[in-house]
Amino acid sequence: MKKILIISAIVIVIALAVFILFRGKGNEPQFRTDKIVKGDIEMTVTATGTVNPVTTVLVGTQVSGTIKEIYVDFNSRVKKGQLIARIDPSLFEAQVNQAKANLLSAKANLEKAGATLVDAKRTMDRNKEMFLKNLIARSDLDTSETNYETAKAQESAAKSQIAQTEAALKLVETNLQYTRIVSPVDGVVISRNVDVGQTVAASFQTPTLFSIAQDLTKMQIDTNVAEADIGKVKVGQDVEFTVDAYSDITFKGRVWQVRNAPITVQNVVTYDVVIQVANPDLKLKPGMTANVSIIISIKKDVLKIPNAALRFKPSEKGKTAGQQKGAGIWILEEGKPKRIPVSTGISDGNYTELVSGEIKEGQELIVESLTKAKTPTPTGPRMF
Repeated sequence: MKKILIISAIVIVIALAVFILFRGKGNEPQFRTDKIVKGDIEMTVTATGTVNPVTTVLVGTQVSGTIKEIYVDFNSRVKKGQLIARIDPSLFEAQVNQAKANLLSAKANLEKAGATLVDAKRTMDRNKEMFLKNLIARSDLDTSETNYETAKAQESAAKSQIAQTEAALKLVETNLQYTRIVSPVDGVVISRNVDVGQTVAASFQTPTLFSIAQDLTKMQIDTNVAEADIGKVKVGQDVEFTVDAYSDITFKGRVWQVRNAPITVQNVVTYDVVIQVANPDLKLKPGMTANVSIIISIKKDVLKIPNAALRFKPSEKGKTAGQQKGAGIWILEEGKPKRIPVSTGISDGNYTELVSGEIKEGQELIVESLTKAKTPTPTGPRMF
């Protein structure tokens, strides 16, 4: 019995020693590291936008009527002044004919008024001579003078009537010309919104019949850049972008305009940045969604710190990482983390430029702690 107790005591001692030994090894800190490397860093601002022609002209109509003929369709190339559609001119032609008749009538009235004026003047002159010879009363002379003035006024009114009817004729002739829808620019028809026989009403709002892109070889992208990034964007910066239709092609562009008008949607403020793009092979089409990267800065052949290394902070007690200001990274020195202050430059989201600091290319930096958090040891009586 005594021998069994001695053996049991020895086994317990060995078990406790092994437990303490392995527990001590498990508490040793373990870290995942990554090397500092040399290479290029490109700082960009990302945004999405829509590809549009630089100039799009909306062709409408100033008169109401029925579309009688259409001479172009989607993708038709047109020249400035080319007839592209026609509204039924019958009503307007009738109005022109009526205005011409009114003008002829006004001219006839002018001739009549002129003849009346001549007759009234002769009568007045004759009465003046007879009055001087005391052959007529003064009232007869006054009447002839009044008739003369009235005839002169009627002639002036007839002239005004001619001017009025000429203006009316010009108006209806202009409306007749508006029944011919012509292209205001050279370009390509990208939208046709009417068909033959359709009635268009221009009484309250000018209807859009066609949309014409002036030059599809020159496009622009209207992007929405967040207010946090807009301060970095400048006119003239290079741009790279892709579209879903050609996911394997990276297109080039340049920032042309940074518009100051804010766009607020659900309390999110963005700004319109216009990017000019060359489109000589016409691959880019109006309305395509572009994923844009505006290149803010490029640094060549610099030391690059993994961003995870800049975010790392030891969790052990006694470390003063939280009390030290400025950027810093951690390395392993004799198995223990050591902080090295650094000065950083631009970042591409994964790596950050090292401007100054006592680190060399290829040096291992701590990016993550692999030590699991300690679980609290229960206190109180135990049962074996």
